Amino acid sequence: MIVDSHCHLDFPDFDGERDELIARAKEAGVELMVTICTHIRKFDQVRAIAEAHPEVYCSVGTHPHNAGTERGIPVDEIVQLAEHPKVVAIGEAGLDYFYDKAPRDAQAEGLRIHIEAARQTGLPLVIHSRDADDDMAAILREEMGKGAFLALLHCFSSGRDLALTGIELGLYVSFSGILTFKKSEELRDIARELPADRLLVETDAPYLAPQPRRGKRNEPAYTAMTAAVLAEVRGVSDEEIARQTTENFFRLFKKVPKPESVSNEVAGAA
Repeated sequence: MIVDSHCHLDFPDFDGERDELIARAKEAGVELMVTICTHIRKFDQVRAIAEAHPEVYCSVGTHPHNAGTERGIPVDEIVQLAEHPKVVAIGEAGLDYFYDKAPRDAQAEGLRIHIEAARQTGLPLVIHSRDADDDMAAILREEMGKGAFLALLHCFSSGRDLALTGIELGLYVSFSGILTFKKSEELRDIARELPADRLLVETDAPYLAPQPRRGKRNEPAYTAMTAAVLAEVRGVSDEEIARQTTENFFRLFKKVPKPESVSNEVAGAA
């Protein structure tokens, strides 16, 4: 079993095809998906998809690109929305200095609000970080000092220092199709170094399709391709990386019910 810990099934790229792509994912061994919210004001669309499909869970939050237009949403509102049984994470929130689509102070403000929501709910925060390693590390250290929270550095493509800072602070790290790209050797080196019990896999679909699908629309079924490369990088079998990343997923995303088959497999491995 493989879990796509981060996709965007509400995006129009998948209109009219969601049932089929979920079926394709299951055929590829990807039995669970988390569809990630990028606009709190559009959360109803995300929640509806999760409600309609037993294999799909969701998050609630504001992407850093939208931090300016959704500025000032209170922690209490995020916490209340997260009470829904299908909401298993907060975010995605973070810092994106590559596109800079929102003022940087708004991005930082939004990140801190989402961190507090993660603290209060006990749900993991899904963190987006691009070209902002130093500021992200500083905020994470400062906020963790105010009180612990669970978090995941999603679609990791940052530097080794941020990865190690995240691990030091108790965070998890998720790899997307970027891991499979020919020029991603430094990222593969990071993936090889990190502890096995902190690794997850994802698609970030519809973006970042892995090799050999690069340049085409991504979808949850392709998580298996990234998982296979992660297994190769770490020198383990595909089955072992599937078992480990799935076990890690359920340890972090505690609100997702663990299927009996996974519980038995983990118990057997122990």
